[in-house]
Amino acid sequence: MTYEASTAPYAARQILSDSKELASALPDLMVQAQRISSTILTGWHGRRRSGPGETFWQFRTFVPGEAATGIDWRRSARDEHVYIREKEWEAAHTIWMWADISPSMAFRSRLATASKRDRTIVLLLSLADIFARGGERVGLLGTTPPILARNAAERIATALAHLGPVKPPIETVGLRRFSDLILIGDFLDSVDELEASLSKVAAAGVRAHLVQVLDPVEETFPYAGRTEFRDPETGQRHILGRAEQYREDYQKRLADLRARINLYARRLDWTFLIHRTDQPATRPLLALHARLSDRGDRFGGRAA
Repeated sequence: MTYEASTAPYAARQILSDSKELASALPDLMVQAQRISSTILTGWHGRRRSGPGETFWQFRTFVPGEAATGIDWRRSARDEHVYIREKEWEAAHTIWMWADISPSMAFRSRLATASKRDRTIVLLLSLADIFARGGERVGLLGTTPPILARNAAERIATALAHLGPVKPPIETVGLRRFSDLILIGDFLDSVDELEASLSKVAAAGVRAHLVQVLDPVEETFPYAGRTEFRDPETGQRHILGRAEQYREDYQKRLADLRARINLYARRLDWTFLIHRTDQPATRPLLALHARLSDRGDRFGGRAA
């Protein structure tokens, strides 16, 4: 076969087309993300605790030796006990988001309910909405500063529209110790480059959570006979005469890639989740919400 002599004109046309498609899809994806986040928050029973804050949590019986400043005299006057008015612990935590929405992520097979790009954006915006409503600071790595606002997800969606269909670098500028970083993509590129980026994240004292988003055919490789593959970012094509002969080797390489990422994550007590686009988006969201809500849990790589 012969590759195209120059892929630059093709790439420019494709990027423009993908940018317009992304911008037009974002409003619907934002609505979908808010619907999913509301569903999760409605059924979520968080681990609340007392501490400094403004929101009333509960009354409890006064214990001798405690400061009298915490006594609620109005409530105590109703019966023979003295009560302390406790407030819910509030402390904003910084959660950074990163997503690969490059043209290759626009892939969608007939087995999937959404493209990898659309599912990635829905996951990202849903998480941003969940954590923003929980009083956390949320930022888009390398694009927006951490935002402490109820409309953080909408502001991140706007930033994505201006960013366009790209795979931004995993930068560490602005990352602070004890913050969290959620990375969503297919992670099918060089694992050496990925680990090099993650090592900088680890050195910054940040805990990362990786979500690998794949189309079901990228796991099963169901192709047979003469099959043509096209790179959506360069337009280059590759033809296999008998694609089924490559299935076993492909699946082994994918398993090895995942095992390596999972091992790296486990050593640092990070999260590595696997999500297919033919599965509900709520699965990885629930897993990540639980992971960030209770930092004592330990995750390995698992399907979500």
